[in-house]
Amino acid sequence: MVFSTLSESFSMQFQAAVRQLFLVIGALGWVAQVQAQESQAQPLWEIGAIGVAVTQQAYPGAAESVQQALAIPYGIYQGEFLRLDRGGAGIRAIHMDAFELDVGFSGSLGSRASDTVARQGMPDLGTLVEFGPRLRWNLSPPNAAIQWRIDLPLRGVFDLSDGMAGRGAVVEPELKFSERAPNGWNYSAGLSAVWANEGMQSLFYTVKADQATSSRPVFAAQSGLMAVRLSASLSYPLATDTRLLVFGRIDSVQGAANQASPLVKQTTGTSIGVVLAYTWKQSEAMSTD
Repeated sequence: MVFSTLSESFSMQFQAAVRQLFLVIGALGWVAQVQAQESQAQPLWEIGAIGVAVTQQAYPGAAESVQQALAIPYGIYQGEFLRLDRGGAGIRAIHMDAFELDVGFSGSLGSRASDTVARQGMPDLGTLVEFGPRLRWNLSPPNAAIQWRIDLPLRGVFDLSDGMAGRGAVVEPELKFSERAPNGWNYSAGLSAVWANEGMQSLFYTVKADQATSSRPVFAAQSGLMAVRLSASLSYPLATDTRLLVFGRIDSVQGAANQASPLVKQTTGTSIGVVLAYTWKQSEAMSTD
């Protein structure tokens, strides 16, 4: 009994640590994007501290949000092949001015069923790990102040809270815009559509017979469009070693494959975050990016 309790405690602590790691990786993505906008020459590595506060929709279509905040040391590495930046960590296989192909991972925070009225009595949504290739098409010259690009990621999804059980696959083509303004402000915006297979859709929207209630009828999710996303961010260097970033996202399930699910309580939802990043040290060597 004691061993079982200790094992369960360690598992919960490990999952909490990984959730925090994924939150930091996501925040590092914004930091790296801002660095790329501010200057074309980036250090090979950088270490510092980062503070993150995020409120996000529990899942696309949920009426409730979940929150997370933490402060933790961070590191960015931008090698020719091995990379920890831009919202993920992994291996870059191809890099040209117009095209990049990388293989990496990212993650998203889970939520307890008790956090949402619609999912009361249903299983929790675990911390999800996404892994797979991404093709990036740079539409603008490398040194241009205004940048346009298209990202085409394909990711398998696994549940960290359930022994890395497979949950399905998603593809999220995105058109991205960014601008480096002369006054020091940096802006970016993106429009994407998330398509998911039946397994991934079922995680959020299926209601089984033993989960049905008078207000939550049985529903079988199907593959197709999960959500349309509009994202934006702005940043400003408060000092030579400190950056402030604010980002937000609107998710819409209007016209999505499973909009009729009883677990969909509103068609649009928002996620908002603030990042404060402090650079302690960085390499003199520059990235070959």
